[in-house]
Amino acid sequence: MQSQRTNNSGLIPLQWAIAEPNAAVFSHVLVVEDDASVRALLRRVLSDEGFRVSEADTIKRGMETFRSLAPDLVLIDVGLPDGSGFGLLAEIRRTATVPVIMLTGRGEEIDRVLGLDLGADDYMVKPVMPLELAARIRAIARRGQTVEPTFGGSLQFGSVKIDPVAHEASVDERILDLTRREFDLLLFLAQSPRQAFSRDQLLDAVWGSRSEYQSESTVTEHVRRVRTKLVDFGGPELISTVRGVGYRLDP
Repeated sequence: MQSQRTNNSGLIPLQWAIAEPNAAVFSHVLVVEDDASVRALLRRVLSDEGFRVSEADTIKRGMETFRSLAPDLVLIDVGLPDGSGFGLLAEIRRTATVPVIMLTGRGEEIDRVLGLDLGADDYMVKPVMPLELAARIRAIARRGQTVEPTFGGSLQFGSVKIDPVAHEASVDERILDLTRREFDLLLFLAQSPRQAFSRDQLLDAVWGSRSEYQSESTVTEHVRRVRTKLVDFGGPELISTVRGVGYRLDP
């Protein structure tokens, strides 16, 4: 086993943190961060692992770069000079489900909740450790692979249609406004109807890893949101609670 090495800043370089780089899954990362030193660190460690890295230092430049280059994953700092990074996240989520990791110097719960509500895939408090960043990227990659359909057809449950290829769910042909993770949760359960999964199993399958921000309550909240969105469109709840176990999808 290789020993972990540190650079002059005391950070563990990413090349020692990723045992099996997954550049085929995420080959292009956009970093939206106004601190030049943080951008330089992220660019260096991501580039060392074979990722193509694009940079922006404002919301405006970040959105322009996102639209023109279509990156595979986006890292967004919450505190940007022309506004909140949450605004950029919301703008991205209007048109795309690309994975987004929020970066912030604050650790308040309200920031984490807001980021998740707007569709962030993960949330990291600065200073960012490359070892942790590597783990988060791997987790998002695994989650995407876990819910990848093994067939091309859509799933139909009464008025509810789930299309794995288009990454859309609808009720009576009206598209539901689901975040990436809400859709992944619904799709995972739909691929095994009537099979009950514990919250721990769902965390592993849909989230791919654990952090201080991910717990059983994370699953509970996402299930609640999916149920609410289904019912608001006149559809069934679909996801049932199995007392003492977790959740299952009931056709």
